[in-house]
Amino acid sequence: METGSPKDVVWIASSLDDLKEFPEPVRQSIGFAIFQAQCGNKHVNAKPLKGFKGSGALEAVYVLHAFQKKSKEGIATPRHDMDLIAARLRMAEQIHESRTPGKGGA
Repeated sequence: METGSPKDVVWIASSLDDLKEFPEPVRQSIGFAIFQAQCGNKHVNAKPLKGFKGSGALEAVYVLHAFQKKSKEGIATPRHDMDLIAARLRMAEQIHESRTPGKGGA
């Protein structure tokens, strides 16, 4: 576990509102997973989303999208969700760039 303060959480677009629509036990589990990410750890049920670059060391945790994958079978995440995630990743990169000292940010 990393030492120091937990990283900030940056909610992109409707991700927080979407998460609030989930059942309470799911919200608690996701909240704990996000907290673990803030502390530099990985939740036991977290897995990387295929098709995106690996995560790097950042000073914040960006939540791009919250959705329920309906199919228990099949591996593919629906194209609509993948497109939304890609668009929100670009938004997060812009936000991160503006927050990074020496790169036009604060």
